[in-house]
Amino acid sequence: MPRVICLGELLVDFVSTEPDVPLSELPGFVGAAGGAPANVAVGLAKLGLSAGFIGKVGADPFGEFLRQNLAEPGVDTSHLLTAADARTTLAFIATRSDGRKDICFYRHPGADMLLAPEDIDPDYIRSAQALHIGSVSLSRSPAREATVRAVDIARDAGLLISFDPNWRPTLWDDPAEGHRWIWELIPRAHVVKLAEEEWEFVAGAGSLEEGSRRILEAGPELVIVTRGPEGCYFDDGVSREQVPGFEVDVVDTLGAGDAFVAAALSRLLEKPRGQRLPREALREMALWANAAGALATLNPGVIPALPAEAEVEEFLETHRPR
Repeated sequence: MPRVICLGELLVDFVSTEPDVPLSELPGFVGAAGGAPANVAVGLAKLGLSAGFIGKVGADPFGEFLRQNLAEPGVDTSHLLTAADARTTLAFIATRSDGRKDICFYRHPGADMLLAPEDIDPDYIRSAQALHIGSVSLSRSPAREATVRAVDIARDAGLLISFDPNWRPTLWDDPAEGHRWIWELIPRAHVVKLAEEEWEFVAGAGSLEEGSRRILEAGPELVIVTRGPEGCYFDDGVSREQVPGFEVDVVDTLGAGDAFVAAALSRLLEKPRGQRLPREALREMALWANAAGALATLNPGVIPALPAEAEVEEFLETHRPR
């Protein structure tokens, strides 16, 4: 049984072949497996942790492509279901040199949206140590209710709950609804990881310390903010620190945050549940995750670029933070 279960969207990313060109003018795309929770599952498997994935794909060639991309690195796909009444979700992505991205989703509906509460196997979730989710699966029913059910089962069973809001405004009819659902899940999570570009929308504060305090007061135990080349910030209410990133020759930033999450979880799961990590251990976790995120930017695509444990160790031996 997997130590970590990731739940949510699994889709095909069609990534632009040229950066800084709008989708309407792009000359071409390269297809790759994507979906933040799925990327995290593969990242964990590459780092040596057993991982499983819960989600839905279509009964089409894209769905089979995605299933193979998860299974090959060792992710348990026994709970990756097939929707008979929808196609696999697609996303067309225009990358930018500043690390941001413009995304156009094709899911009207997409198979990932059709994961239903009755698709959730409580025994499968209870067999794990951690559950990781994002907010994309909260954007539509019945995947929204399936996500909430999985989280409630995991909390009752004492699992570590990791939540990456991963804000994608084009998937929501109303940004206020997205904000509300993100804050429905924040109190249920133990670890909340946000990207700096979504910080003000989610946290409602410019200051990292002020926003972290607001999130921690809602219930989570640890807030982590990824800041691109500047590294990351962590705050558990006692220890807070900015940990520098690494200077690398970036090829593709897509998926760097997911590599970061996988690496952070791999370190957090080394401690017993409920035990607070000392500052030094949190700093080491952040540095390890920063290194994994940096490595993921060195090659195009997400899953092929996700690093193995030995690669992260070698990188840390040969590179110094900024």
